[in-house]
Amino acid sequence: MSNYAYLGPSGTFTEAALIGITTKDDHLVPYANVTAALDAVRSGGAEFALVPIENSVEGVVARTLDELATGQALEIVAETTIPVSFALMVLPENAAGKITRIATHPHAESQCRQFIAREYPGTEVITTPSTAAAAEGLKEGNWDGAIAAKIAADKYGLSVIAENIGDNDAAVTRFVLARMPGQVPAPTGNDRTSLVAYIDIDHAGALLEILTEFAKNNVNLTFIQSRPTGRELGHYHFIIDVEGHQSDAAVALAIEGLRSICEDIRVLGSYPRATNR
Repeated sequence: MSNYAYLGPSGTFTEAALIGITTKDDHLVPYANVTAALDAVRSGGAEFALVPIENSVEGVVARTLDELATGQALEIVAETTIPVSFALMVLPENAAGKITRIATHPHAESQCRQFIAREYPGTEVITTPSTAAAAEGLKEGNWDGAIAAKIAADKYGLSVIAENIGDNDAAVTRFVLARMPGQVPAPTGNDRTSLVAYIDIDHAGALLEILTEFAKNNVNLTFIQSRPTGRELGHYHFIIDVEGHQSDAAVALAIEGLRSICEDIRVLGSYPRATNR
């Protein structure tokens, strides 16, 4: 039995993803936000934390990237992906009533924009920390509609009045499983390595220098995102995913090359790639 923290409350897509990689004997605990879930691991309150990192439609989850890049070091040991399908739900007694305020997470709102504009033009959209928080608030009477995963309707006793309302039927969200640094998972032959490259200060060709280290070692990048360090204007770091394991010769050479041109490097982990990624 292991203790898992995840982005809550109960009924989030993160919980659905976590259920898919855990057993009934594991203990799953929801936290209010990504920072709290990861801090539960840092403080010893949980062995693992599952948090969203990327959506195929909306893009990166900036808070997750920033926490992994700048907070106390954690190690990614696994990833998983799930298809994302949204539903509009109301209180059972309001199934035929008027909806004037709909609550949801900003990523969900952006993926259901066409549906909202077509079916509920002029409706106020309220942002919440998660889609499940929108469903929970609906249960408490804070608004009269919520967009969330269908599992949230089951959790909070709500009525679904519209399903599959997303603008993209192929939407997928990727999640990463983090723990305190320890033994790196052994190579599987189908791995991903995540790392953070910190440059000293922005200068002409900084990104090209980083990319060149991977190109000359024939290492394929699958993800790259720049984020400000928060120190001052001009200070950035790059979060990078590459194919392969950090123990692979080509990946190891690329990382060593980065150390010679970057202020610092943080290897976030090497782990098996999700089967549908």
